[in-house]
Amino acid sequence: MMNITIVAVGNLKEKYFRDASAEYEKRLSAMCKMNIIEVKEERSPDNPSPAQIDSIIEKEGERIMEKIPKGSALITLCIEGKEYASPDFSRLIEKIAFDHSSICFAIGGSFGLSDHVKRYAKYHLSFGKMTLTHQLSRIVLLEQIYRAFSIQNHSKYHK
Repeated sequence: MMNITIVAVGNLKEKYFRDASAEYEKRLSAMCKMNIIEVKEERSPDNPSPAQIDSIIEKEGERIMEKIPKGSALITLCIEGKEYASPDFSRLIEKIAFDHSSICFAIGGSFGLSDHVKRYAKYHLSFGKMTLTHQLSRIVLLEQIYRAFSIQNHSKYHK
C-alpha cells in the first residue's frame, strides 16, 4: 500500500476545512496510508519587509525538510509547478509508485515554499494561476489524491 505524506505549514483553523480533511482521510484509508504533518507557521509582522519574508520562508522550509520521510518522492505545491488534468495526475502517482514506496507533498505557508525545498523536490504541482490559501490547497490536494486512486481503481467517483 502506497504511503502518502502531506507536510503542510500551519493547521486547519476552520471547522469546515478540518471536516473536509477528515472525510478525505477516511476515504483514502482504504487506498493508501495517509499521514498529514503540520509544521509551525512562522509569525509575521503586519507589513513584512522582503528580508523578513525570505526569513519566514526559510524557517518554514527547514521545518518542512525535517519532516519529509526518507526515500519519499517529494512533490511541492507551487505556482510555477506543472498543471495536471486529473487522469494525468493519477498516472504520475502510479509512475512514482514504481520507484518509491512513498510520496510526500509539501505545502508552504502564506508566502510560499523555500527554494531549498523546491530544489529538493522531484516534481512541482500547480493548481493553476489562481492563488489559493494553503488551507484550501490542502483540501484540493486531498480530493485530487482521492480522485487519482479512484481513477486507478476504476471507481465511479471520477466521471
